[in-house]
Amino acid sequence: MKKRVDQFYIAGFVAVLFIMSFLFFFLPKSYFSDTENRPLQKVPQFTWDNLWSKKFSEETESFVTDHFPFRDKWVAVKSTMEQLRLQQENNGIYKGHDGYLFEKFGKPDYEVVSKYTEAVKTFAINHPDSKMTFMLAPTSIGVYPERLPWLASAYPQAEVNGFIGEQLKDSLSFMDGFDFLAHDPTQIYFRTDHHWTTYGAYLAYQAYAEKMGWKAKQESEFTIESVTDSFLGSYHTRGQFSRLEGDTIQVYLPKQPTPSEMYIADTDETISGLYDSSYLEKKDKYSYFLGGVHALMTITSQLEPADIEQQKLLVIKDSYAHSVLPFLALHVPEIHVIDLRYYNGNISEYMTANEISDVLMLFNTTTFVDNNGVLKLKQKSHVQ
Repeated sequence: MKKRVDQFYIAGFVAVLFIMSFLFFFLPKSYFSDTENRPLQKVPQFTWDNLWSKKFSEETESFVTDHFPFRDKWVAVKSTMEQLRLQQENNGIYKGHDGYLFEKFGKPDYEVVSKYTEAVKTFAINHPDSKMTFMLAPTSIGVYPERLPWLASAYPQAEVNGFIGEQLKDSLSFMDGFDFLAHDPTQIYFRTDHHWTTYGAYLAYQAYAEKMGWKAKQESEFTIESVTDSFLGSYHTRGQFSRLEGDTIQVYLPKQPTPSEMYIADTDETISGLYDSSYLEKKDKYSYFLGGVHALMTITSQLEPADIEQQKLLVIKDSYAHSVLPFLALHVPEIHVIDLRYYNGNISEYMTANEISDVLMLFNTTTFVDNNGVLKLKQKSHVQ
């Protein structure tokens, strides 16, 4: 009898392995997760360089993890079980007080961070005639540590920002987000998402304008509208915590309208306006700003001469910049936007070709310390 039971277990185990392997290889693959709002690992490319550098094995592991059959459903089941056990953490997301969710933030590898800051310094040194500003925004866990659940902890982002600022201070103008965000009592971060609210973006715009000597628009010069109150963002997606209220997304519309359009180089299309309302009907509602992530885009605006503070600006960024750019477009008629995670061109050559001398680099702390795309800034120009 025991032998038959063992054979049954073995047969069942083999059957599960066979079925899951079959599904893994033959189910259609999607390379962007709407649920997690991130690109998924593409099929790894086998080369000897990738093999020896371990890149091939790392990408293979990520590919299997990202495309495991019914992955989203397994994550949801795991989250449900964790909540039944009264766990306040799931999938790297804490369930905090006042409806806030937070992403875990541990001590970064300062040796790696130093390589990234060195790349930024090299970029600045290679452009001695350019005016460069680096803005580093903390995430919500850095600003609202008192809202973390009991016994949860986080490495202080203020120390990380301070380290990065110290590394960069002699090469460009550094702006620490703690200086203009941490003491404001208004909600500056979404409760369920990793981005700042439009008000948080407005504070960043005000601080940058002051740094540049611009005359920033006052809130009274905008019509502030709520475009949705059902935004459940990336932290909600990853944590899968139930019974949470959606966030409200606001838009600041100038009372004196400024016509703008976006040229998206990735798809070679031009779009009127800086907002895409179709995303308000989707999971990724934050992509209402600029229509989501693009490797390279250009924003052009028809400004009155009195409103123009400078002619061109290059913004090298992560998605924190998406809700800031509509404010900057009120002062700069031509803004070039590069996301280092996806852009593979030579940035120095791009600046030369487009006659750009002013640069804003805008990242959040979590993205910057884990973004090896920053190393692309060390590329040397071949333009003579």
